[in-house]
Amino acid sequence: MPALIFDCDGVLADTERFGHLPAFNQMFAEFGLPVQWSDDDYAVKVLIGGGKERLASLLTPVFIAEAGLPADPDAQASEVARWHKRKTEIYTGLIASGALPARPGIRRITHEAAARGLTLAVASTSAEPSVRAVLEHAVGPELAVEFAVFAGDVVPKKKPAPDIYLYALEALRLSPNEAIVVEDSGNGLTAARAAGLRTLVTVSSYTAGEDFSEAALVVSSLGDPDGENTTVLADRAGVHPGPYITVDTLLDLLTSPKERS
Repeated sequence: MPALIFDCDGVLADTERFGHLPAFNQMFAEFGLPVQWSDDDYAVKVLIGGGKERLASLLTPVFIAEAGLPADPDAQASEVARWHKRKTEIYTGLIASGALPARPGIRRITHEAAARGLTLAVASTSAEPSVRAVLEHAVGPELAVEFAVFAGDVVPKKKPAPDIYLYALEALRLSPNEAIVVEDSGNGLTAARAAGLRTLVTVSSYTAGEDFSEAALVVSSLGDPDGENTTVLADRAGVHPGPYITVDTLLDLLTSPKERS
């Protein structure tokens, strides 16, 4: 059966603005670090794949001096890992509190896909505990255990490199023509396309202005019949979805002649 492979942040829930950013800033305060990221600051940081990598971008000579960090690169890496561990704890606490509801359509479409026997997976550059926390709250604990989760440092190169998607395809024993990816960012789209995967983009709070010209379909959200309608932003595959995305819409992306061309 075909597979649906979801990114986590910005796809399952709008986690970047309302989860990761406040978690980073709380961690900075707890460690006494001389930084607080504004919304504009974080809009730039999200272009860096991976939380530890975003933290490592702080390590300029000025920041190292102001924060009183060691000069040794290995010691600095240990500090970054310590910061990231605490940030992940704060973030998973936010998820557990119910502060970050699923994006429209996620629970509906994943349950429909499971009922029809499709393989379900998540491929993300975020830490695995964070991903599993979001997944459980987005789709429910019963369905969450049915997902294959590929996350964090399971591959050495993070998005926009295709490694996480190539790893997922190998682990699931699938060809690129047997899976659809749901992403929200230019980095994620680049990674998926480099792995040969057809991709639906559901734009999120930090990504609406990015280049999605290689996506098969670009929408405002997956939508729900009793809630938010889907706005189609680009339909390269020519599947012409209705007011909300369905599993059939996603499967149509696998057979679209326009997408194959």
